[in-house]
Order: sequence, then C-alpha cells, then structure tokens
Amino acid sequence: MTTSLAVPPLDTGKAGFFRFRRLGKKVLLTNDVGRFALLTPAGFQKFTQGKLRPEDALHKELREKGFIRDFTDFEQMIERWRSSHSFLWQGPSLHIVVVTLRCDHKCVYCQTSSVGMDAAGVDMSEATARSVVDTIFESPSPALTIEFQGGEPLANWPAVRCIVDYSREQARRKGKTLWLNLVTNLSLMDDEKLEFLLSHDVAICTSVDGPASVHDANRIAVGGGSPAVVVRWWKKIRSLTRGKTFGIDALMTTTRKSLSHGKEIVDEYVRLDARGIYLRPLSPYGFVRKTWEAVGYGPDEFLAFYRDTLDYIFALNRKGKNIFETTFRMLATKALKNEDPNFLDLRSPCGAGIGQIAYNYDGSVFTCDEARMLSRMKDDAFRLGHVADGYAAIVNHPTVKALALASCLDNQAECAGCAYLPYCGACPVENYVKQGDLFARTPTGDRCRVYKGIQDYFFEKIGEKGSRKIVDSWTRVPTGQPQRD
Repeated sequence: MTTSLAVPPLDTGKAGFFRFRRLGKKVLLTNDVGRFALLTPAGFQKFTQGKLRPEDALHKELREKGFIRDFTDFEQMIERWRSSHSFLWQGPSLHIVVVTLRCDHKCVYCQTSSVGMDAAGVDMSEATARSVVDTIFESPSPALTIEFQGGEPLANWPAVRCIVDYSREQARRKGKTLWLNLVTNLSLMDDEKLEFLLSHDVAICTSVDGPASVHDANRIAVGGGSPAVVVRWWKKIRSLTRGKTFGIDALMTTTRKSLSHGKEIVDEYVRLDARGIYLRPLSPYGFVRKTWEAVGYGPDEFLAFYRDTLDYIFALNRKGKNIFETTFRMLATKALKNEDPNFLDLRSPCGAGIGQIAYNYDGSVFTCDEARMLSRMKDDAFRLGHVADGYAAIVNHPTVKALALASCLDNQAECAGCAYLPYCGACPVENYVKQGDLFARTPTGDRCRVYKGIQDYFFEKIGEKGSRKIVDSWTRVPTGQPQRD
C-alpha cells in the first residue's frame, strides 16, 4: 500500500527533476520521459540531499536515467519523449465503425444501448460504408485499424463485407498498413462468413466473462446458449489461425458477480488457451446506468479483485502457464520499453479525435466510441459532424481541440505532480459523464483511484525480481493494433 511521504530537504544543485511516491518500503522516482527508479528511504534521502557520490551504484543508475542534474543528457531525453509520443504526429489510427445497433443479446452492462433484432432504420448502408472508408483513408497515419462494433456487427453482414473489401482495396492503392478487427458475440457466425473474414486477415474479438455461471449472468443471449456458441467458434478460429499475425482474442467485463470468481475466470481463459486476459472495469455508459445497483461496485472493491486475480495469474506463470493481463502489459510497454502500446485509454493527450474516431451507422462521427455511446443517451456533446462534412472538418472540430487540452495531464492540478503522469491518461468523456466537467476532479474520481491503485501494484511487482521477469515476458507478446476499452 502507498503511505504518505513528506517532501524532503532538496539540494536543487544535485538532484534533477523528479516526481515521487512511497510504495510500501520503497520510494518510486519518475521523470517526464518515463524513466523510473525504486529506492530505499535511505537512498531517497541521500539523493534528495545531494549526498550520493559518483562512485555509488545508485548515483550511476540515477544519472543514466536523468535524475542527476549535472549529468542530464537533454538530447537523449528529448529523443526518448519524441519516441514515446510519436502518435501525436500520425493522425487517427483507430477507426470504430458501428454498422448496426441491432443485437441478439441483452447484456446487463451493455454500453451501447443496443436494440432488438427486429428494429428498423439502424443499419449502415453500403453507400455510407464506402464514405466512411474514404474518410478513414484521409488520415495521414501510415497504419490504420478499422474495428467493427455494434450492436452485433454480424447482424449487418453486407456492410461488414463491403468495408472489408473496399478498405483492403484502398490500403493497397495508398500503400498503408491496415488492420481489421471484428468485435462479435459470435452468435451469428457461420462457416461462409468465417471463411471470408479469415481470407481477408480480419482479427476477431469476442466476449468471455468467465465460466458459464458468470458469463450467463452478465451476457443474456436471446434464446440461450451463449457460452457453448462462443467456445465452439473460439476453438475453430484458434485452430485455423495458429501461427498467423491475426486470430481471436477475448474481453471480459467485471461486474459484481465477477468479484468473487477471479480464479475461475482466469481458469476459463486458460482452458481456452487465450494468450491474455483484460480485467476490465465497468464503463458508465448505456444500460449499466440503470443496473448499477445490481452489477456495480466501488473502486476499492475492484482493486481488491484485480490484485487477487493478478496474484493468481503470476502464480500460474511461475508454474509455466504463460498468460498476461492487458493493463499490466500496456504499463510494462510504457515503463520498461519506452514504447507507446497503442492503448488509447492511457494516453495523454487522450485518443479521442487524435488517436481514434467513431462512425455511427448513419454516418455521424464522434470523437471516440464512448462519445458515440453517450449520444445513445441523448447527449451529442462530442459529435463532430457527418462523414459528408469531410475529414478536415472532422479532425479540426473545436471539440477535438477541447478534448486534447482537457486530457493533457500537465494541465491537471492533481496529475501534474503525480509520479504516474508519464504512464497514465485521462478520458474527458468519462469525466463529463461522471463529474459534469471535461477536466477531472481527480481526488474524487473513481477512474483515478482505480488506475493509481493498478499502477501502485504494477511498480510493487516489478520491484520483485521474479515478478519483473514475468512482466518483461508479457511485453514480448506481439500486437500491432490500437487497443482500447
């Protein structure tokens, strides 16, 4: 646990810029370029008071990482910052396309406020689909990801097929790298659709909330049979994509039902031979606002679940079963490799309008998928217009600029002095929903408490020799696509 630590006497002639945080018996130092060091309290005191000698091992470590004032290599630090923030010069790389609002599930936490399968007027037309692709390929980003969302995307197969074919054609013509990702509950999958998807290198992501008892409680399939359907298609897709650069992955969403089943949830992922698991907290959009009393929980409850479940994952890794946790892996990519892992929920400035854009079934455009979800709640605060307006009008919309400003952590009073600033990110849309302001009131914000708690645990674990080796191995699992909640 983190304990308070008074600001020490500081020799500004010896110590360079740093932020710090007490973690149990260690003190974490970080700087603006994401270098970090874990010190003992005695070592921390020597550092701040300028009493370290050049021949000391700690002095050598800290000067190499840019913490000793007279040894600061500014050129190296500038290059390191530029490398980890390269996304700022690339344009939106993740493009969420909602081809339909129809869905055959009634999930208790549905973020998208989906509608029934018989609903009319909520499918994307092929003409709109082609216009969306044209807009996407105006992004200067050399690598693009198109992610199909819904509703259930397979409910509008003609639009999915059109976008896959047309985007592949555009990628070849414009010389861009293209990733395609279909988020689906798999209930409407068939052999013909799967053959088309795999022949066009479309990665598939589905939802697995754990064993059947948990999955069924969270994800209610109209007509039943959801877990069995997922497992059947999962196994088939895994067998057909082994050794390829794309395949199938899964997401889980943590509800109150999940909190007492951490081990069983991980065991289900192990049984499916999944490469990783994302212990994802609930988002404040859609149906969950009505069901919160039944399915929700506080940040401390989630963090207890997260730590206990991660402890189990580490235990499995020590026994030779390699499975990672996504948030931990993304933090490790930032802190240990100085690379941006394309995890748009932990970026500053945020991904909204800069790293990602969301396109609704009718061609309307939003800063991110969360903004599109908010629109389903009758609030268009983050709508950027329509694909007919053109790419330049969309990305230069004043709302994009407002979100970039609001999500720059250096502008946040609480965040500016936080040791986790180099690795964290803000979500102005979530701040707006929960607190009525684009700028987070972090001392009372659940998001800050959750991510600060996760990062406390992360730096505690990498301070352990055996655990650090495991986390290092997770960063070597390949991924080339933007990741998000």
